[in-house]
Amino acid sequence: MSISTPEELAAMRAAGRVVRLMLEAMKSAARSGITTSELDRIGSNVMVRNGAVSGPTVVYNFPGVSCISVNDEVVHGVPSARKLRNGDLLKLDVTIQKDGFMADAAETVIVGAGPESAAPSALGNRLAACAQRAFHEAMRAARAGNRVLDIGRAVEHQVAAEGFHVIRDLCGHGIGRTIHEKPSVPNWPDPSASTLLTEGLVITVEPIIASRSGRTVLAKDGWTVRTADRGLAAHYEHTLVITKDEPMILTAA
Repeated sequence: MSISTPEELAAMRAAGRVVRLMLEAMKSAARSGITTSELDRIGSNVMVRNGAVSGPTVVYNFPGVSCISVNDEVVHGVPSARKLRNGDLLKLDVTIQKDGFMADAAETVIVGAGPESAAPSALGNRLAACAQRAFHEAMRAARAGNRVLDIGRAVEHQVAAEGFHVIRDLCGHGIGRTIHEKPSVPNWPDPSASTLLTEGLVITVEPIIASRSGRTVLAKDGWTVRTADRGLAAHYEHTLVITKDEPMILTAA
């Protein structure tokens, strides 16, 4: 969608705030021994208290409120009885609908990262940091007058410079009234991604990267996407509004 009124902007900000509250609650609870279903319930409680519903459930009948993926799982992990362990690379991906508007964000965290916990995986730490840096590099290109492929060029340049790989079959997207709207926002300079970025356009920018080849497979549950070579994956995402200058990030802290 493209925001055209102050009321639409306020509604998108409200949706983004619920996403942020959910992510913060889930991140705070992520520890060794907790199950991904328990994390999902924590996020759900925050969502319900704030008058929102799960976007993936409403649109796709996803079997969970949020997508929770671990280690070689890239995206769309189904919450389950799986217990987290120190050093796991945990992807939390939250999309909600509030008052008819949707917002979406994801973060990668390392379970047990802290002074009193087991040392996190060095590779996982570098990969998660790379995804976040790639996002911030993409923000330089996410300006009115540029094209969508400029975002992808910035992401892939940063990721390749750090020796990792963009997962090319997953990408960002337009968002607003539903989860996946036009345009598609690849994390590489896809020549077909020639859409002009215009003021008010709402999109997600979400580097999704892998430590090895970047090829993926679909798990037996029919939802979870994982790396084909079992390499680690990281994901960092925000919903933002394009402006003439720096984009307005709706799901930031």
